[in-house]
Amino acid sequence: MNCRIFYHDKCFDGACSASVFTRFHRECVGKVDQYDYRGLVHRAGALFDEGAFIDGENAIVDFKYSASPKVTWWFDHHLSAFLTPNDQKDFERGQADGSQRMRKFYDPNYISCTSLIADIGRVDFGFDTAPLAELIKWANIVDGAKYESAQAAVEMAAPAMKLTMVIESSADENLVPRLIPLLTEMPLQGVLDQDFVQTLLGPLMERHQNAIELIRSRATVDKGVITFDITDQPTEGYNKFIPYYLLPEGTYNVGLSKSSFRTKVSVGTNPWTKKTSEELVNLAAICERYGGGGHARVGAISFPPDREDDARKAAGEVIAELQAAQ
Repeated sequence: MNCRIFYHDKCFDGACSASVFTRFHRECVGKVDQYDYRGLVHRAGALFDEGAFIDGENAIVDFKYSASPKVTWWFDHHLSAFLTPNDQKDFERGQADGSQRMRKFYDPNYISCTSLIADIGRVDFGFDTAPLAELIKWANIVDGAKYESAQAAVEMAAPAMKLTMVIESSADENLVPRLIPLLTEMPLQGVLDQDFVQTLLGPLMERHQNAIELIRSRATVDKGVITFDITDQPTEGYNKFIPYYLLPEGTYNVGLSKSSFRTKVSVGTNPWTKKTSEELVNLAAICERYGGGGHARVGAISFPPDREDDARKAAGEVIAELQAAQ
């Protein structure tokens, strides 16, 4: 029997979650001969292909819920974890009757899905998480934007930061499946030192510097909201802390970008804002109204790549709402 692990692609926490789940499953559950990996991205339309689920075990980590009977494991921590009310009811039924209580787990209070999987594995299954301390620490820092400063987040001295850039920016669809088994088997510096990672690092660092200059030339701040539109310069990703690095006075950021598969409205909160949590807007709730989602402090809305006008309209409405909240 095989186990297929579906994870949040283009995401450091997604890759770490898949790696921690693999090690947990191998050490505490077993009974499978092979693990393989499929990345999932938030896009307009259906997020899951029923035909991709195998006859063995299927696990989804750090991504929205699927009510498919073929899904045997699910872990998530996003506020917007359920695509539909029926999906949420399906999850709650399995928890209430006990049939899925030890296979499907949801807790939006966790900073990272990596730490959720580690804690569930340790507490409920006796999983030894001590060797994973570095990985769990950095998954929390990266996914929770717990950097000491915007400079630390953008200048990326730490190995985890460089790996995050590689994971978020590389167009090679085979890269993350190659990284996942390594993340729980060696220190992060050792993963970064792999030849297939190093060959990507130089060009990606150059692209990162270009992204800083591009956003510098486009970004403005008004009434506490940083805005920019780089849809005419398609990119597979950029460091989401660049706007706060360039314009630290901004409380929120609304950016329009375009990739090969979507036009994206990125919405974020400055992690270094002096405002209290009570003063800040729940961004996941805003994004959900447009079919997107995320966390209270960061979210996104995805449109098909040919619907830039719809994305701009949504971005304008979000900007106006955030400015009014200031």
